[in-house]
This record gives sequence, C-alpha cells and structure tokens, in this order.
Amino acid sequence: MYYLQGQTMETIARHLQISRSSVSRLLAHAREVGLVRISVSASPGLKGTLAGQIADLFGVQVSVVPVHDVHTEVNRLHNVALVAAEHLVDMLFPGVTLGIAWGNTTAEVTRAMPHVSFPGSAVVQLNGAATATESGMPYAEAIIARAAKCIGGRIVNFPVPAFFDYADTKTALWRERSVRSVLSTIDNADVALFGVGSMSARLPSHVYSGGFLDPNEIAAAQNDGVVGDVCTVLIREDGSTNMSLNERASGPCPATLKKIPRRLCVVSGASKALPLLGALRAGVATDLVLDDAAAHELLDLVHTRMAARRSYI
Repeated sequence: MYYLQGQTMETIARHLQISRSSVSRLLAHAREVGLVRISVSASPGLKGTLAGQIADLFGVQVSVVPVHDVHTEVNRLHNVALVAAEHLVDMLFPGVTLGIAWGNTTAEVTRAMPHVSFPGSAVVQLNGAATATESGMPYAEAIIARAAKCIGGRIVNFPVPAFFDYADTKTALWRERSVRSVLSTIDNADVALFGVGSMSARLPSHVYSGGFLDPNEIAAAQNDGVVGDVCTVLIREDGSTNMSLNERASGPCPATLKKIPRRLCVVSGASKALPLLGALRAGVATDLVLDDAAAHELLDLVHTRMAARRSYI
C-alpha cells in the first residue's frame, strides 16, 4: 500500500484501523528484516561529477554520499555506511563467499546491513585480530557474526594475530592445515568488504589505537612513507607495500585481494583521503563508496601531486 500503491500513512492507518505510528513501525520493520529494500540507481550521466572524475582516474565504480558539514565524524560514517550496506547486498548472491576485514568502517556497515538471505553463503574474516595482550577476537567476531546473520551464512573466523612478532612464525603457521583452509576460503571469496586505516584520521583507525603495533613500529612505518593500511597491510601513498612489517601482517596483500572479483572499499572523512589514494593506486578496489568530503580531498590530492610533478619536470 505504501511503496507500490503510493498511499499515505494516514490512509493506510485508517484502512487497517491502527495508529499512524504503528504503520511507521511496520514500514521500518519491513526494511530491517529485508521484506522491503530500497535501491538508488546510479545516475546515467556521471561525466564531470565527483564520482565520474574518480571513476575515470582509477577505473572503479564510485558512489559519493553527500553529508552535511555539521555532522560529526561518527554521523558521517553512519551515513556512508547506510549506502555502502545496500551496495554490498546488491553484490551478493546464493552461495556467495563474502570476505570482511574488521575495522570501524566495516563494523558500521555490518550494523546497517538489511536482512536478506542468501542460501549456502559464507562470511570469512580476512585478517587476524589478536594482539600481544588480548585475543582481539570478540571485536572481529562481532563484525563477521553480524554480517553472517544478515545474509544467513556460515562463519569462517581467522584466529591469528593481526601482526606476528616474527615473520618466521607466520610462515610456519601458514603451513598448518587449519590455517590453510581459511586462506583457501579467502582466495576463493567472491566479494570483499574493507575500509582503509589512516594514521592521522579524526576517527582513529583501530589498527593504530588498539595496541596492534607499538609506538616505535608506528614511527618507523611513518618514516618509511606509510600513510595507512588496507586489511592491516601497511601501504604507502604510491600503493606499494614492500616492507618488513608486512611480512608479519596476517591480512591479504594487494595481489591476494585482487583475486577476489568484487572488492568494495568504504571510506568516510577527508582525513582518509591519503591512504585511500594509496589503496586506489594499488588497485585493491573495484567498487568505492565514500562521502563528498573524502571525494573532494582525494581529487585535490591527485591534482596537487600532478601539478607538483609537472613543475618538477
């Protein structure tokens, strides 16, 4: 009556002999359980738009979410997550394997996901979450479990550290059958969901605020040109990841990520633009959802770098 016939809540309330607030609650419930889904088609003409410019530069599908400047960083992330969640569900299908990298952004996206069942699906954790002082698993498990519940899929956890103390330990553990099984599931994933971590974001990235790296390691990474991370793999502005610290990282490197056919990167806030530039240059994303502030800052960075290069030449 509301979505297809265009009737007002007042008319529906009178017809069903219930209150208008009850109609509103029923409509909200219908969206929460996936009975009703609302999708917004991409504009047929993206040329010259923020999304179009980013798509042309990096060869990705882009959705730019307008967010008022008065919003806090938390509200900004929530608005971006609402769009990203719908975009993510549109990528899924029965039997899909969805890989998710834990983080503030993916946590918010999974909270916003509608309940749409995909029989035979699975949700796999892309990177480890343990630290030297705690398992880290409850945080990561909550993200994976929420997504699995929303799509009716099984859970594949990855109970290893985010960063190993020694690269040799990682190499040895990667030979274990139980770990190889998870790695194989990641390699054969159909869709990946991840954000980008920033060393200087207004909303601190969990990798740098959660004790996964000590201050000396963070300082050394910054001196090496690291601007952030993707799936806890540290990345420079030029998209390179070749560094000793990444030999201890449990997350998938860009080459592994690029084996996954659809890869949704979600970014909120202008302070994430620099690590996003590195991620896009590494080619880890096929789809990108970001807010307009991050989009403007990303394009400004690209144009500034291009102008600097021309003046140097």
